[in-house]
Amino acid sequence: MAERVEDGSVSVVLLAGGVGKRMGAAMPKQYLPLQGQPIALYSLDVFAAMREVGELVVVCDPSYDALFREHHARLPTGRPMLLFARPGAERQDSVCNGFEAIRRGAALVAIHDSARPLVQADDVRRCLLDALQVGAAVLGVRVKQTIKEVQANGLVVRTLERASLWEVQTPQVIWPELLRAGFDLMRREQLEVTDDVSIIEALGSPVRLTAGSYTNIKVTTPDDMIVAEGFLRECRGTLLAAAA
Repeated sequence: MAERVEDGSVSVVLLAGGVGKRMGAAMPKQYLPLQGQPIALYSLDVFAAMREVGELVVVCDPSYDALFREHHARLPTGRPMLLFARPGAERQDSVCNGFEAIRRGAALVAIHDSARPLVQADDVRRCLLDALQVGAAVLGVRVKQTIKEVQANGLVVRTLERASLWEVQTPQVIWPELLRAGFDLMRREQLEVTDDVSIIEALGSPVRLTAGSYTNIKVTTPDDMIVAEGFLRECRGTLLAAAA
């Protein structure tokens, strides 16, 4: 069983093409400034500082290419390689476009929402190792609240067992050959999924849940911005240090 992920063997697909309607802002949420820097650049910095990452494929509208190019040019290491792909109609289409842009020979592809600026390198590394061993892995945290299944008429069906429930995050990390087989299945069966490892679940292949951090929130609403700013003040100094 693998004990480490080889340097430069991971291709990251950074999804930055969403519209972000729930934020109600004049621009997509991933480009809003968070303590002076666009949200999308925080996770890019974390992945770029990780020795395991060999390339970053940013899936975005071409009008934002320059933002990423200019930021990448200022990175101290000059790596990883920066590539671009274009968003599709749905999330799975954007992931597929980004996946098609990665180089041949990558050991893993890690798919990350750019609206999650506080992802931590230590969590990512555990997820990478789990995926290398099993085929697919996703960061997640245990659900804290009581969850009830409810009918359309508002009546409760049952209370779900909280101990077995997890809230999934990103990155979601997959063997490239497995992800390709998943996309082939989706096209044949005309399937739609809301997250990436669901493609692997549809194949009947195992997916490991890697315990992550509650700070790895997705910035979706104005309230999330306030929470992210608080978390960032607490941990900004450690994010990049841990990645190196």
